[in-house]
Amino acid sequence: MKTRILITGLAFATAISFGQKKEIKKAEKAIKSNEYTEALNYLSEAEPMLSTVDNDMKAQFYAARGQALLGSGGSDFKKLKGAADAFSTAISLDPKIEEQLIDPLQNLRAALINGAIKDQNAQQYKMATDKLYTSYMVTKKDTSDLYFAAGNAVNGQDYDTALKYYQMLLDLNYSGATVEYVATNKTTGEVEAFDSEKLRDFAIKSGEFIKPESKVTKSRKGEILRNMTLIYIEKGDTEKAKSLIETARAENPDDVFLMRADADMSYKMGDNKRYNELMEKIVATDPENPELYFNLGISNDQLNNKEKALEYYNKALELRPEYEGALINIAALKLSGEDEIVEEMNSLGNSAADNKRYDELKKIRENSYKDALPYLEKANAINPSNQNVLKYLMNIYSQIGEDAKYKAVKAKLEALESKN
Repeated sequence: MKTRILITGLAFATAISFGQKKEIKKAEKAIKSNEYTEALNYLSEAEPMLSTVDNDMKAQFYAARGQALLGSGGSDFKKLKGAADAFSTAISLDPKIEEQLIDPLQNLRAALINGAIKDQNAQQYKMATDKLYTSYMVTKKDTSDLYFAAGNAVNGQDYDTALKYYQMLLDLNYSGATVEYVATNKTTGEVEAFDSEKLRDFAIKSGEFIKPESKVTKSRKGEILRNMTLIYIEKGDTEKAKSLIETARAENPDDVFLMRADADMSYKMGDNKRYNELMEKIVATDPENPELYFNLGISNDQLNNKEKALEYYNKALELRPEYEGALINIAALKLSGEDEIVEEMNSLGNSAADNKRYDELKKIRENSYKDALPYLEKANAINPSNQNVLKYLMNIYSQIGEDAKYKAVKAKLEALESKN
């Protein structure tokens, strides 16, 4: 009796297995016909007894589910996430099935990444982060997706998630450095990049390109460590930030990104002297970068090194004549002694000596206005909607008796304020 029951049970299991295989085949056929809803219905019928079949059939089931969800998903992240989970499960059950899923996996990744780009442009950083992380998690091979997911988490101020993803990248020994295959177009003389070495070599053989080269892009590790350091500072964990940057810089003392991280950390911690020392080294590596000189101008201004600050601001303007921030900061520097002048003027009496000193101070004050005015007028021409600049201009025009200009700027400012 027991033997007969066992045989019957085996027959029943075989029947179920055959039935599930049949439903999966129906689903696969429906997918080929783009009948994704129908395919999902067949898979729903097969799912209840999935635990009774072997891993190969389970892998087929999840591969089919992934394709059906992807096909019906469009830009629906819930379905795309479901497809990613299904593909990931299928690959974990049968690694060989990944070869059959090359095209669906590429399509899924394209849908997720394109969606993430749109979200990022719309400042929907949380959704962009989730889509990029989902793209990474399908096969865990496209580590650049994880890197960009971390970047979006930073933009969305989700620092815990950013730290988690950055640490995952470090644990994977991710550098982000890639080999770029390039050659020179004989007609245009331009250096062009190719998707692979084979395509580059084919272009060389065609005779249309010359000078084949392989270039290695910069490592992103320094940038990752820099971002992690700044996040720890933002979170108030200065000890962790210092420990991380010290270890990283000991390994790579000449890494510019790490120098920037060290400089940024020093600046945030109020160590402007160290910040200046590091920034001088950084400027030496990129002497045509106006942002570096501008930042040095700010730190020297805060250290009360006014002449040095002015020198750096002027260098930034030399490299970028339309640099609004540098123009405004130069004007502010030239006006920086006004409070002390006004205070002294108000303290003077009515003696002949006091009256003489008053006239001297008044002249110094007027000269500072005239020195600052061209920079503010140029800043206003670059960005007419900057209300702070308009307020500066109003004050100066009022003080030097330029009534018509004063009234014109006042009208512009009132018009802008009424829109807010």
